[in-house]
Amino acid sequence: MKLSFGYGHGTQTVQVPDANLLDVLRPNPVPSTLSEAQEIRRALAHPIDSPPLREIVRPGEKIVVVSSDITRPVPTARLMPFILDELYAAGAKPEDITLVFALGSHRTHTSAEREKLAGPRARAEIECVDSDPEDCLRLGVTARGTPVDITRRVAEAERRICLGNIEYHYFAGYSGGAKALMPGVSSRAAIQANHAWMLDEGARAGRLDGNPLREDIEEAIARFCPIDFILNVVLDEKKQAVQASAGHPVAAHRAGCRFLDSIYMKEIERQADIVLCSQGGAPKDINLYQTQKALDNAKHAVKPGGVIVLMGECPEGMGGGVFEEWMTQGPTPQAMIDRIRREFVLGGHKAAAIAMVLQQADIFLVSEMAPEFVRGIFLQPFSGAQAAFDAALEKMGPGAGVLAMPYGGSTLPVLKND
Repeated sequence: MKLSFGYGHGTQTVQVPDANLLDVLRPNPVPSTLSEAQEIRRALAHPIDSPPLREIVRPGEKIVVVSSDITRPVPTARLMPFILDELYAAGAKPEDITLVFALGSHRTHTSAEREKLAGPRARAEIECVDSDPEDCLRLGVTARGTPVDITRRVAEAERRICLGNIEYHYFAGYSGGAKALMPGVSSRAAIQANHAWMLDEGARAGRLDGNPLREDIEEAIARFCPIDFILNVVLDEKKQAVQASAGHPVAAHRAGCRFLDSIYMKEIERQADIVLCSQGGAPKDINLYQTQKALDNAKHAVKPGGVIVLMGECPEGMGGGVFEEWMTQGPTPQAMIDRIRREFVLGGHKAAAIAMVLQQADIFLVSEMAPEFVRGIFLQPFSGAQAAFDAALEKMGPGAGVLAMPYGGSTLPVLKND
C-alpha cells in the first residue's frame, strides 16, 4: 500500500507491503454535518456552564483575547470574527480589545506572521500583540510551588477570553483550556516550575485526572488569574474545526477532550516493529521542538527495540537554543535523562523526552536538517521516507509489523485492555 504523510507544505510517500501493514491510525469519522462556521456559532450560542459571552462582558471593560502562536494550528483568523461579533454585541469598543498571541517560551513573531495569524478583520479593528515573558506580574504561587507570573497586558485585563485547539499533549494530557495562560502567557520561571512535573508518572497524553501538571495549571488560573470564557476547537486532518466547545474554562475544555477521544484515540491490537509517523505537515513540523510531539505519541505504538520513522521537515532546525544545547552536548541519551532529574530546565525537557523514547526504540528522522548534525543528536538521518522505511525493514526483518500514524501529533494509540 502506498501511504502519504504531511511534510512541511508537501508530502512524503512510502510503499509498505500489504502483508506487513497492521493498521493506518487515521481519525474516526466525524459525526457532525455542520460546517466550521455553523459549529462555532452553535458553540457560542450554547456555552457550557457559562452565560453567553455577550452577557459576560460589560461596556468599557479592558478585554484580552489570548490565542496561540505560529507553532500551533489554532485557526485564530477564522475564530476572531465570531468573538468580535459577541464582544461588540455586549457593547465593547475596538479600542478596549487586544488580541494577545501566547508565545510561551517560543520566539516572537514577525509583523507579517502576526497579521496572518490575526486575520484581516482583527488586524484592521483591534490591537494585536505578542505576550512578553519578561514583563509579567506575579499573582501568587500554587500549592505545588509554581509562581503564577502572567504577562502584564493579560494580568491587568478585566476580562480574559482564551482560544485554543484541543489535541493530545505528551505531559499536560491535552492542549487547550487553561494552557492558554499557563504556559501560554507566563514567565520562563513559571513554565519551568510547572513543566518539572512532566517527570511524574501521571503526566502523560490523554490523562487529566491525577495529572499533577494539568492540576497545577488549572489551580494557577482558577485561584489567581481567572479565565472568563474559552472557545476551543478540535481540528480534522485538513485543519478545519469539526467541533467547538465554548464557555467555562474547565467544563468546556473537558467536553472538547471527550470529543477528541472519540475521533483520535485509537485502539491497537499490539505494538509494531516499525511505526511510520508524521506531525501532518506545517506548521506542526516547523522544527524538531514541535515535531517531537508526534514522536511522543508514536512511542506508545512501537515495540521495545523497534524503529520509529519520524517525518518532519524542520525548516527552522531544532527550534530552541537550550534544547539544541542539551541534545548536542549530552554524551548519551541516559545522560540527558539524569540531567533533567537533577536540574529541570525548559528546553532541556524536550531533549529528555526524546532520550526516553531512544531508550525504547531507534528513531529514523526524515528532515531537512544536515545528516551529520542529526547523527550528533542520536537520531539516524534520511532525506526521504521510503529510504528510511527500507532501512527500518532491513533492521527489523521482512516480517516486521508496521503501524502508520499520518497525524502523529493528534493520534494517540492505546493498547486494547490496557
